[in-house]
Order: sequence, then structure tokens, then C-alpha cells
Amino acid sequence: MSNVFAPSHCPRLIVKIGSALLVDTDGNARREWMQTLAKDIAQRIQSGQQVMIVSSGAIALGARKLGLKNGGRENLCDAQSAAAVGQIALSALWAKLLAEQGLIAAQMLVTLDALEDRRRYLNFTATLDNLLAKGAVPVMNENDSLATDEIRFGDNDRLAARIGQAAAADGMILLSDVDGLYDKDPAQHDTARIIREVRKMDEAILAMADDKSRIGTGASGVGTGGMSSKLLAAKIADMAGMNMAIISGLHDHPLRRVQEGHGTIFHAQRGESRHKGWIGGLQKIQGQLHIDDGAAKAIAEGSSLLSAGIVRIEGQFARGDAVDIIDMHGTAIARGLAEYDVLDSARIIGRHSSEIEAILGYSPRSAVVHRDRMVTL
Repeated sequence: MSNVFAPSHCPRLIVKIGSALLVDTDGNARREWMQTLAKDIAQRIQSGQQVMIVSSGAIALGARKLGLKNGGRENLCDAQSAAAVGQIALSALWAKLLAEQGLIAAQMLVTLDALEDRRRYLNFTATLDNLLAKGAVPVMNENDSLATDEIRFGDNDRLAARIGQAAAADGMILLSDVDGLYDKDPAQHDTARIIREVRKMDEAILAMADDKSRIGTGASGVGTGGMSSKLLAAKIADMAGMNMAIISGLHDHPLRRVQEGHGTIFHAQRGESRHKGWIGGLQKIQGQLHIDDGAAKAIAEGSSLLSAGIVRIEGQFARGDAVDIIDMHGTAIARGLAEYDVLDSARIIGRHSSEIEAILGYSPRSAVVHRDRMVTL
């Protein structure tokens, strides 16, 4: 199972490293451990694999330098200031460690808007593709010195998944201070069993992150992600056709341990186009279209969403905004880009397509959400 991340099977790999691995409890960078990871990355690149890094740790490093309480997370202003100080130190360290291996580091700081806005997203992917083609190692993080609660990913697990999807990566490895996904909380159940392989991201798998005892910030207390964020990342990865692994990084040369079969591997079963993968990973959802059972069946069979199948609308959205499509059970079954704004959509719900021109006064579009701009969830 570990071969799915070998260079021969995974030409493009993204590696996400949690804060708990990069920064010790005193707020110092774990330089020696990072050196072993840099060697792993160099070996993979020498084998023909393109590697990207999503590196946490900026806030934790900056908090120590500024002497801030609670790891720099006392308030938003402290977190942003800590990020500004810590990011330059973190980037310099990565540049030095990779240079020791003969590699060129390239820093890219990302905000939610950069991946939500289609034009900025395309610019980002073009730059990323060019850097990888020229042999550089992109080292990325959320731009925490600018991000606010309204415009942030909030955790680097989903950020890594979105970047991997944007880069058309073949695999994603989440290095953390946990061994992988367990069927029960191992701290409370002696019979807890690690799940080595996940073939389908269903409700049973997602429910394994509901126990809050398994969704901690890590032993260091400096991280923001947990098992919930990792499973959400796995959903994005599956949509993008990326295999994903959760593996403990509490060992030297952690990427070698992936090849040895440690951790949990999520095997991608889907693999949408870059455009549909982008839609599926959008986080700024502007509205909800509630549909009847007939429309839900049609979408499951690959059809567009027509006005006749819509029973209720929520939210405020313009044409081109992301909307979720909700079935009669309240479950989001698809996400897409609206072909009408909320006002026109409200005027035509439940109406046959042949009636729309008379209602709106202009030639109707073929669907409220076209199948080419929709992805099932």
C-alpha cells in the first residue's frame, strides 16, 4: 500500500508538517528533525518526484521571539504579529536546510481568497507549476499575518489539500504527532485499532472524528488542526484524485516511514478535473438550493439542476457564486456555480424551463446549475 507514494507512482507530492513537529514546547524550531526531513525530500527529488511543502509553525516561532502568551494565540492581533515575525525565521530555516541538500526553496504565502477567486487561483497554479518544473521546492503556509477569521482556512490540513488539488498532485502526506486514524480513542480504549487503509470516505469514517478526545491540538499545544480537519482534507484529496496519508512525524526521516507501511492511507476513488476539484473545495458558499427527490436522482445520474426541481432557496448569491445543493433529507449532495442570481432564481423555482423566458424577460440559460460546473459531494 505504501508504494502509492513512491516517485514512480506519485510524480507530484505535497507534504504538510504540523506545528507540533516543527516547534518544541519552548517555542524553538526542531532543526535536527527538520534536517532529516530535508534529506528525505532531497532523496525523493533525486528519484524524479516533485515535492511541495506546507509548513506550519510561524505563529509558534514568532510568539517565542516576541514573548507572547498562549503561543501567540491570546488574540488575533498577537497571532498576526507572531506570524509576521515567525514566518521570516521559518522561511529562512527551510531555505538553509534545503540549500544544504542542493535544493532551492521558494516561499509562497496563501490566503483563502487566493484559492477561492478563480483568476487568482489560476495565477497561483501557473506559478506553482513553473516553480516545480524548474526544480524549486515551494514552501507554503497560510498568510496568517493578514488572515482574519472571515478569510482564513483555519488549519493547514485543508490548505494542503486545496494546494495539492490546485497543483494536480498525485499524493499528499500529513505529518503529525498522531499515528493515524483509530477506530476508537486510543487514550481511553485499550482495544483501539489503527486503520491502515481507507478505501471510501463515508459517514462511518467521518464519524470517527466526532469524539473530541481524538481532536486535540497535539502534544505541544501549538497546533490548530485535529482529526476532523484531516478527514475533511481527505475528502478534498479524494475529490482531486490524490491518495493521502496521515503518519506520525515523531521520528527522524519521517517520509521513509511512509514506505514502510506506517500510518493510515486514504486511497482516492474519484478524481475530478482541476476545475471541478476547485469547485468542490470551495469554502465560501453563498447559498443553498433545496431540491426534490427527482432532482436529486437526476444529479446523481449526472444531470444539471433545472429550476423545476428546486423547492426552496437560502442565502444571497450572484451569478457565478458557489452554492450547495441540498436534498430533502437536509444533506448537501452537490456544489456548483449558480447560473442565476438569487432574485432570478427565486422567481423561477418549481417552474418548467419553457416558462422561464416569459417570467424573466430574457432567453433562459440551460440550467440553474450546469453539470459542467457542479461536483457531487
